[in-house]
Amino acid sequence: MKSLKKQRRIQVLSLMTVALVTSTALIGYAMRDGINFFRSPTQVLEDHPTATEVFRLGGLVEDGSIQRGQGEVVRFVVTDGGASINVTFTGILPDLFAENQGMIGTGRYIDGTFQASEILAKHDETYMPKEVMDALKEQGVYKPDS
Repeated sequence: MKSLKKQRRIQVLSLMTVALVTSTALIGYAMRDGINFFRSPTQVLEDHPTATEVFRLGGLVEDGSIQRGQGEVVRFVVTDGGASINVTFTGILPDLFAENQGMIGTGRYIDGTFQASEILAKHDETYMPKEVMDALKEQGVYKPDS
């Protein structure tokens, strides 16, 4: 009788272990494309991503670089002080998007141009995405307001 209870416990524990491993593997598989890492323009130019890789690019919009094209096409340049990357975006930009302001875009780097599918801009005068601020500090460009 005791061996039957012991065997049943082992079976239940084995089944729970298999279920836990399977669920962890499925969660990891589902998230493989959902994780986008932030890169500065310098990092992108040093290590070119593949044309199929979706990632986040952040920096400051260069002064005088915003060009509005036909329809909703907008071109501008993003810099971190050390390097600059041309960006193309088709869509409606956030209201607070402006030159010399922080931004983060999600998209792909194709033929020397970052083709953004989403653009995020700062939300008030003091906000800048942490990743952008850290990259600008590394380049020695960021000067916080006193």
